[in-house]
Amino acid sequence: MSNQSIKTPCVGLCSTVYGDTVCRGCKRFHHEVIHWNGYDEAQKRAVWQRLEQLLVQVMMAKLEIFDSDLLRQQLEQRSIRFVPQQSVYCWAYQLIARGARMIRDLDAYGMALLPEFREWELPQLRDAIDREFFLLSEAHYDRYIAPAFLKQTQG
Repeated sequence: MSNQSIKTPCVGLCSTVYGDTVCRGCKRFHHEVIHWNGYDEAQKRAVWQRLEQLLVQVMMAKLEIFDSDLLRQQLEQRSIRFVPQQSVYCWAYQLIARGARMIRDLDAYGMALLPEFREWELPQLRDAIDREFFLLSEAHYDRYIAPAFLKQTQG
């Protein structure tokens, strides 16, 4: 993940200002949003990698990518921002997030929904992906980050 391509995961929908522990927009933890500009390259890369792993997990359970070159070509033609170094499943998310209401045939983008999702409308799928991504981020925070914060406040 290059910090030159995209400096922050922020998507401009920050909910941490309203007290959320995990941002509903970018899925970073509240302290990552607050301290992002002070992070070094390794810290930023670690956040990006976690976000990528969680998103790929969600996306792989919903669709398959059978032609990554076609997907990339479609993203470039439509000027949809994506990070070339990330998984093609992150690319697919960017496409669905930006074009869910306009896309009629995912095959034309090198993708196919898994059988259990083939009857879903893309806006509905996009919202389900976003919810699941948020819930996984929240679960990760609760399991791995919150206990460390509790220890810091107690000791």
